[in-house]
Amino acid sequence: MRALLCLIALCFAVSQPALAQDTTAEVDTGAAAVDRSATGGAQTLEDILRRQRGEEVAPRGDAEIDDGSAAAMVGQLAPLGGASDSEVWRALRYGYDGVEVSSGGSVGRVLMQDGGMWWYEFRAGPLSKYGGWLLLGTIGFLFVFFLLRGRIRIDGEKTGSTVTRFQFIERSAHWLLAGSFLLLGFTGLFVKYGRELIAPLIGKDMNATLLLASKFVHNNVAWAFMLALVMVFFMWVWHNIPNRHDLTWFAQAGGIVGSKHPPAKKFNAGQKIIFWSVILLGGSISVSGLSLLFPFELPLFAKTFVVLNDIGVPGWLGMAPFPVELSPQEEMQFAQLWHAIVSFVLMAIIIAHIYIGSVGMEGAFDAMGSGEVDEAWAHQHHSIWLEEVKAKEQAGPKDATPAE
Repeated sequence: MRALLCLIALCFAVSQPALAQDTTAEVDTGAAAVDRSATGGAQTLEDILRRQRGEEVAPRGDAEIDDGSAAAMVGQLAPLGGASDSEVWRALRYGYDGVEVSSGGSVGRVLMQDGGMWWYEFRAGPLSKYGGWLLLGTIGFLFVFFLLRGRIRIDGEKTGSTVTRFQFIERSAHWLLAGSFLLLGFTGLFVKYGRELIAPLIGKDMNATLLLASKFVHNNVAWAFMLALVMVFFMWVWHNIPNRHDLTWFAQAGGIVGSKHPPAKKFNAGQKIIFWSVILLGGSISVSGLSLLFPFELPLFAKTFVVLNDIGVPGWLGMAPFPVELSPQEEMQFAQLWHAIVSFVLMAIIIAHIYIGSVGMEGAFDAMGSGEVDEAWAHQHHSIWLEEVKAKEQAGPKDATPAE
């Protein structure tokens, strides 16, 4: 009996390799018979199931799919992974010509952009931190200054006689510029700090609605800002050319040092700083904004970096040469950072301008409100300009020209 059992066990053991070989043959035969015509040569559900069971999957032949295409690279990818997954991610990360896109041309082939982390970390870190402190610090400084200096009053009594400070067209351009800048500033801050500061207060859904509206307003009001910037430049540029009276104004800190206010023409030295800051910084913000609106048509930084490298600017700063081959995504990253940095600086300057034109100086708002200022105020802050206006009035209608 024992001998009979041993014989049966021996026969079973001997038959196992043949049985395994037969099963493999079935897999190979079955795998080779998989019909992939419905998927254009890509893996089928049967391929996935075989792989999950640990069975082999028949390789794809050149007749089924071109090895140089994106689909061929996907290859053995499945829920359990595959040998080609690293190549696929590397192709997506660094760009692959075999990727087919429905729109966007070569730009649309960049599915994963590898150089975005430095931009994200700078935007979420130093830009948020120092930009916020710049605005809060400016407000805090002006508050302390107001407590110490108080409001700048008109010396003596008002005369009751007024003089035209700004014509209607000038005031219209100013308020168009001011109003559009305020909208751009607030919507830009909403977008920058919405996720970290606003969303916890009003909820993610409301914040998403706010940011969507902010984006729409920001992109469209920008055109009004650029129009007003051009108008203001051509109307006031001749009055903002520096002259010798500006040195006196600086020496007396605009009347803070000494008992008398320094003489000035239509714009004093402080107002000239505001004017050129708005023109230069506002112009730079506009150019970078246009680059963001049309990133593929108006790349900005690659050509700029070429010029800076030729001049030798990186060497002056002890830096490596600036990159001159930038993808559209990298162009947008540089443009966005420059747009935000310059905007923070200009917002701080405008906060100071708003302070002087409202609570900081008595009678200053009238200049842009009604356009008429008391002669006592004009004599105190723009004595040379007032004398010129009076001289033109005395010259008579024939020789008179519109007040500057």
